[in-house]
Amino acid sequence: MHSIKILIVEDEAVVGLDLEARLEAEGYEIVNVVNNGPKAIEVYKSQQVDFILCDIKLIGNMTGIEAVQEMIAFREAPVIYLTAQADRSTIEAAMKTYPSAYITKPFNNESLKIAIDLAINNFALRAQNQPFTKEKEEPIKPLNSAPKLPDRETILQINDYVFIKENYKFQKIQLNDILFFEADKNYTTIHTESRKIALRLTLNTVLERLSTTKFIRVHRSYAVNIDKIDSFDEHDLNIGKFQIPIGRSHKEDFMKYFLFR
Repeated sequence: MHSIKILIVEDEAVVGLDLEARLEAEGYEIVNVVNNGPKAIEVYKSQQVDFILCDIKLIGNMTGIEAVQEMIAFREAPVIYLTAQADRSTIEAAMKTYPSAYITKPFNNESLKIAIDLAINNFALRAQNQPFTKEKEEPIKPLNSAPKLPDRETILQINDYVFIKENYKFQKIQLNDILFFEADKNYTTIHTESRKIALRLTLNTVLERLSTTKFIRVHRSYAVNIDKIDSFDEHDLNIGKFQIPIGRSHKEDFMKYFLFR
């Protein structure tokens, strides 16, 4: 399991350090805490950042909005704005960078956690080209409460990672770390080298959410990472210490994947 990597851009040193402590206590990894736009852009371009937590007002001539515009032009990422400025003109300027949420100061841990969940959720939906509803097209509003995310968003994909909702927050897993999926009625278990993660989703739903050909259904109860297969015969395949059956109805498609004739 990989920690979600956050870049904090905040002009007030005390607030920046407080944010870093709060987020690290929740299990997030802080890439850096910077107080100006040029430094934020430099860090963002040189390091892996999963999303940006940025104050609108920064030290120097560049605003947080301008810094975010340059960062997402280089590589898209979810954005959350922190601000004491909640006036209409500021919000309209911020909306041009397609933020997932913004939080007005002062804020609490719960609103911060929910904003992060929403940022990942909304960004993943946009990345998967799912249409926005009228509600999502309306101007964003400051997040002061803790809305519940829909159950259908317990697994989200962004590039080569999936985010799994576990213990009320999203955890990042590299797709290549997944060995196979195992279904049990309305639940699906993700197997990696080091752990198992249970999802309250059917296997069909999980596979539909993933825009990759890396995983192939080999049985009504199993889908495997094709890159992790060590050996197979007509009846079973092996991934490390695991032996997984090949279902009769899936055998032909499985063999076709390897271009067998």
